[in-house]
Amino acid sequence: MTAILRVESGQLVRSSVVLTGLLGLLVAFVLAVFPGFAQEAELIEEAFPPVLLGLLGIEEIHTIEGFVGGYVFSLVWVLFAGIYFAYVSAGMIVDDIRTRRMDLTLSTPVSRESVVLQKVAALWVPLVALNVGLFAVLFLGIRVIGETLDPVALAMAHLFTVPYLLVCAGIGIVLSVVLERVESAQAAALALVFVLWLVDGLSHMDPDFEWVGAIAPSRYVDPGAVLVREEYAFADAGVLLAAFLALLAVATVVFVRRDI
Repeated sequence: MTAILRVESGQLVRSSVVLTGLLGLLVAFVLAVFPGFAQEAELIEEAFPPVLLGLLGIEEIHTIEGFVGGYVFSLVWVLFAGIYFAYVSAGMIVDDIRTRRMDLTLSTPVSRESVVLQKVAALWVPLVALNVGLFAVLFLGIRVIGETLDPVALAMAHLFTVPYLLVCAGIGIVLSVVLERVESAQAAALALVFVLWLVDGLSHMDPDFEWVGAIAPSRYVDPGAVLVREEYAFADAGVLLAAFLALLAVATVVFVRRDI
């Protein structure tokens, strides 16, 4: 039975298209300033506070690879897209419970486990929309400004952000089955993803406290390494996938046992 998956997927189409359009405009604007930025890259990098360099993971920003990895992916994907996935998934279960739609859903021959899995599976819509849409904007935008970037490396950078976004969604779905109010779940998911991103960035400033950032999912995704050095961290991607599956399992167990 895939009725829930179809309905949830349809409901995510509009927000996914709008988000892709907004982030596409942001990416286009950022790319437009790169030619002038590259000429003053050394001075700009020296003027950057160390905390900002740590947060964004900036390296070789005078190159298009470093610029895209340090600015576009660090902000658009790791921060903004991560917050979106956490926010959307945080409302998936609790909203249906609050509006009593969940009573109607569970009156049909569908298990609670299936409800959680189908709702999370519906996130394929924003995953595809964002990856395809922003890949196209980046690829075409880079060519327009007279630069070149290996499309394979760009595609791999997108691919390696998928496990991270799934973990953000996992955080949201856990909060969606634990908390009682939609607003509380979504606010908590948004805040938690942002705080974890902040902790990861700040932890790089002091080697004695760098271990603290290990709890942050953003520690295990580095698009800049893919674009600049062509390093593919399969082990880190595996850690993120394992974390996502663990969060999904926790959410499923809690929802099955929850009295609604």
